[in-house]
Amino acid sequence: MATATPASASVQDRTIVITRMFDAPRERVFEVWTDARHLARWFGPRDFTVPAAEADVRVGGKWRICIRSPEGAAYWSHGIYREIVVPERLVFTHVWEEGHGAFGHETLITIAFDDIGGKTRMTFRKAVLISLHERNEQHAGWSECFDRLDTYVGG
Repeated sequence: MATATPASASVQDRTIVITRMFDAPRERVFEVWTDARHLARWFGPRDFTVPAAEADVRVGGKWRICIRSPEGAAYWSHGIYREIVVPERLVFTHVWEEGHGAFGHETLITIAFDDIGGKTRMTFRKAVLISLHERNEQHAGWSECFDRLDTYVGG
């Protein structure tokens, strides 16, 4: 169960923003975000696996993924693609399914992929988390996920 958010917690306080540089072209980084075969290889925090991943990458298309912890707990999430600008921008909803503390709460993920001399600066934004606690937990998980992405794309 998620921790209650005090009334003073702003939208900004409950938003995750992570910027990372990858030593790979942005076309490659964009591709591994939009192909389920690639997602299955890097998505999730450290030591998690991806037993199932689906991605119908088109505006209005749906995605769904399961990440499994080293202890065997399965966490499903799904969403709908809202905007796709190859290879510059990806926008989609994210909803945790039953079994997660943020079950049913919809957030919006916006990812910008900028070409910086053949490398990729990725700016990831997820808003609005249900609590400061959830924001901190997910920030840590996404950071580990992006460490795995960096290794996967050849960083």
